[in-house]
Amino acid sequence: MDDLTAREKAILALEGRSFPGAGAKERAVREQLGLAPIRYYQLLNALLDDPRALAHDPVTVNRLRRVRDSRRAER
Repeated sequence: MDDLTAREKAILALEGRSFPGAGAKERAVREQLGLAPIRYYQLLNALLDDPRALAHDPVTVNRLRRVRDSRRAER
């Protein structure tokens, strides 16, 4: 099984942080990863289904999967 790329690891690390206010996370995404927030969330969503991401950071991936599943159930 291949390891995650540096960008994939950075995305998961960013999700493990907390942010102080509105827009802070989006600003960090742009500054630290050089990604538009829309693209960031697309990549993050794909990572949640990647077994390599689960092996790398199971706490974050499982938390985000629960959030994603509860939002889908509300629709």
